Amino acid sequence: MEKYNLTVVTEFILMGITNRPELQPPLFVLFLIIYLTSLVGNLGMIILTMVDPRLQTPMYFFLRHLAITDLGYSTDVGPKMLENFITEQNTISFNLCATQLAFFLFFIACELLILSVMSYDRYVAICKPLLYRVIMSHRICWVLVALPYLYSIFVSLIVTINIFSSSFCGYNVISHFYCDGLPLLSLVCSNTHEIELIILILSAVNLISSLLVILVSYMLILIAILRMKSAEGRRKAFSTCGSHLTVVTIFYGTLIFMYVQPKSSHSFDTDKVASIFYTLIIPMLNPLIYSLRNKDVIYALRRTGGKVHNIFL
Repeated sequence: MEKYNLTVVTEFILMGITNRPELQPPLFVLFLIIYLTSLVGNLGMIILTMVDPRLQTPMYFFLRHLAITDLGYSTDVGPKMLENFITEQNTISFNLCATQLAFFLFFIACELLILSVMSYDRYVAICKPLLYRVIMSHRICWVLVALPYLYSIFVSLIVTINIFSSSFCGYNVISHFYCDGLPLLSLVCSNTHEIELIILILSAVNLISSLLVILVSYMLILIAILRMKSAEGRRKAFSTCGSHLTVVTIFYGTLIFMYVQPKSSHSFDTDKVASIFYTLIIPMLNPLIYSLRNKDVIYALRRTGGKVHNIFL
């Protein structure tokens, strides 16, 4: 054991999604399409909510930052995963691995908190419509976005620094397609109990607190909707929340499936499938959900498309 402790790990080997050669080309094409769709969709949402004057509202301000976080962690993971399909041995340096983990943790924590902020925004819009512009002022919106970013930096740094300041044994093969916390901890030869406890506490706090805000917000929204006498008013209220509720259900459902599994059935292969879903599939779905279910975004796309068409004509 002492011999392994003296071994300095300078790089890691990422095992990737599969080691079957015949699956590499079709999977590369599939995930390239998924990543490019996510890239175009989220960049489009960011640009659209910045340039279209009708989308300069708190709801689309938060949607822009949701798109930024989706774009962030899909780009943090996607290109390196794609590289794994076309190289014989996908290595990643020690420092780059730490950077990838830090950015991944940052963007995932941001996603959780921004989704909860968006649910609060919907609560104010439906339950306090007359005070909406006052409560959700430009300054308050920036505060509600800045706090998740600052807190996520803290979470990311504390976990990353604790993991990468540990002693790694000679074995440097990560059973995953990116540098994630649990696979990295399995390579640490020092006592990981304290780090695992930190990760568990932070994960529980992030997941439970953000989910609690969402549940309370939607409970109050549901009560307000049931009190509405107008069927048209109830329909508009439901349509206002529909896209956000769909995104929340998919994202939290995946995370809960991943982290609340019984230990006996928990495996890195299951983690890979869940990770593919929330690092690549969900960032691709989110802009599509908000585009297809939102008339304002559809009209903004048509207006922008019309302007671009006129420019080229």
